[in-house]
Amino acid sequence: MNWGERMRFSGFDALYERAKSLGRAKVAVAAAADKDVMESIKLAEKEGLITPVLIGDVEIIKRLSLEIGLGLQRAELIHEPDPLKAAHRAVDAIVDGQAHFLMKGLINSSDFLRAVLRSEQGLRTGRLLSHLAAFQVPGFSRLLFVTDGGMNIAPSLTQKKEILENSLCYLQGIGMDLVKVILLAANETVDSKMPATMDAQALVKMGQAGKFPGAIVEGPLALDGAVSAVALKHKGIHSKINGDVDLFLTPTIEVGNVLGKSMVYFAGATMAGIVLGAQVPIVLTSRSDTPRNKFMALTMAALNRTIS
Repeated sequence: MNWGERMRFSGFDALYERAKSLGRAKVAVAAAADKDVMESIKLAEKEGLITPVLIGDVEIIKRLSLEIGLGLQRAELIHEPDPLKAAHRAVDAIVDGQAHFLMKGLINSSDFLRAVLRSEQGLRTGRLLSHLAAFQVPGFSRLLFVTDGGMNIAPSLTQKKEILENSLCYLQGIGMDLVKVILLAANETVDSKMPATMDAQALVKMGQAGKFPGAIVEGPLALDGAVSAVALKHKGIHSKINGDVDLFLTPTIEVGNVLGKSMVYFAGATMAGIVLGAQVPIVLTSRSDTPRNKFMALTMAALNRTIS
């Protein structure tokens, strides 16, 4: 394979064009009466990306829709003012085949996820839930992906394998036929005093044994070597990826969180993220995310229809 011609995405516009080509996806929004969430729904609906199923206090939803100029002609409204019950109704919509993916509205994240993971007719798959973030960084010719900076605090080796598998399933499902993965650590020396390096070594061996088809997995590697061929040459490190990384697997949530926020606040990146590992992708955004960020997360989730 010519790695220079492999499928990758230059930015969020490329993701959006691919998602839009699939037609409108139905999104079930739990506790939808939130202005910022409704703003993102307005953007995605206007662009032909989604058809919303808005579950919550219908009177407030209608008032907010008038306030922001969101037309409800295509929307389905389900009145359920109790946020937890609204989350269960949203899950029901997925189970019943009435929606393609989920979005969290004005509800506590733990309550929302309890509905997702309920024992009867929930959205469990047996896989670990994990967060995948996409970043469009000025100066980079493609999207960069980071996992897991939003869900798993200090994952074990087994959990890191599941986190990586979740991300590869998604990225390969949207068309990335060769994913280059860097296992981040503070340096490249495997040392028992630094568990992240030991886990990275084990994951690389799994990759060499064919556990991650369609991916090149390297590590442990520090950030400079992950993105710079010059840094690798200076350190005398041979790498097939050679600075051309697609996906960072971080050792802890702190590393993922700081890496992501550094790209946003120091490098001017734009960011979106989704939760993987359930039967469908989940848009689980932060209150600090802008409507545009939420729209881009909706775009990521809308691509789930390409995933087998």
